[in-house]
Amino acid sequence: MRTDRRERPSIPPKILEKASRIKFLLLDVDGVMTDGTIYIDADGRETKAFNIYDGSGIHLVRKAGVEVGIVTGRQSPIVEFRARELGITEVYQRILDKVKIYDDLLRKYGLQDLEMAYMGDDVIDLPILKRVGLSVAVPNAHPEVKDRVDWITRKAGGQGAVREVTDLLLAARKPRNRA
Repeated sequence: MRTDRRERPSIPPKILEKASRIKFLLLDVDGVMTDGTIYIDADGRETKAFNIYDGSGIHLVRKAGVEVGIVTGRQSPIVEFRARELGITEVYQRILDKVKIYDDLLRKYGLQDLEMAYMGDDVIDLPILKRVGLSVAVPNAHPEVKDRVDWITRKAGGQGAVREVTDLLLAARKPRNRA
């Protein structure tokens, strides 16, 4: 007896083409790697929840040769801890001018815009999203952001959205069947 499985939507060829060029994935944190909720206890300690599948996807895409970095407007020791767990060394916090970091990364890694992917969710991310070779947002992103990106994940931030992007990058590296 065959079980009924949800069919994955096909990825448009244009998106696969863009994804095939990506050598660096840059991620926002709040609203992308997390659901955007910040828990603060009575002592002022902050907690965030990260999705385990996102972490697995980051490990897989790094193993495939794609660098991964984080740039966020907030400062949190939890982000440093999570980045260390995932082997991410390019971590920039309390950054309001994310384009400066983006430009520094291009120079450091000798990359062009078309070799960079960025995943963001708010208007602060627009300057980078307009430049990268593959721009991605989550469905819970600000409407202005969703209007300007190449691709919107099916899953929300903190719910496996990063894994969708890492799976996309990995799929774009596989040889495609030709008819």
